[in-house]
Amino acid sequence: MKYQLNINELDVQKLVKLSPGELTDMGVCPTCFDRATNGALYGDDTLLKFYEDSEIECLFVPNPRADGHMMISTKEHFHDMAEAPDEINEKIVRFSKACMNILKEVYGCVRVYLCTMADGPMNHYHVQLIPRYESEPRGSSNFVKPRKQYVFDEAKFNKVQTLLHTYSESQK
Repeated sequence: MKYQLNINELDVQKLVKLSPGELTDMGVCPTCFDRATNGALYGDDTLLKFYEDSEIECLFVPNPRADGHMMISTKEHFHDMAEAPDEINEKIVRFSKACMNILKEVYGCVRVYLCTMADGPMNHYHVQLIPRYESEPRGSSNFVKPRKQYVFDEAKFNKVQTLLHTYSESQK
């Protein structure tokens, strides 16, 4: 199901003042809204997005639970994994595995947890990759660690970007 956001019917100035949760509750996908308004909701993602093609995008989470916390999102709107075509799900799993290995190499984490949670009437399908470091306990508590502000690290960003682009090229 492709989600079409007709911003001509919406009062964009009012909607950009709402939180992503409030938009979701109104039946507006915040991710699609942000794309349709050139970043009016989430802002410039230049320092977050390290890979994009016609089907998916990979970026660091702006409010991560750990250093290196990433997400992989579909470009087309799907509510969740069950709705997305198998080819997209397979691609997301392959890229998730590649990103997990890259996170271990670049960030030095010992484990990377993968989760997806499409919770709400209008959510955009994505998976999150949450690193766990040697000093942190194992287990599901890593999914609810306090969020913090993303800190751009140019060297790590460039290394992640290079490694994932190399992986992507090897898949063609």
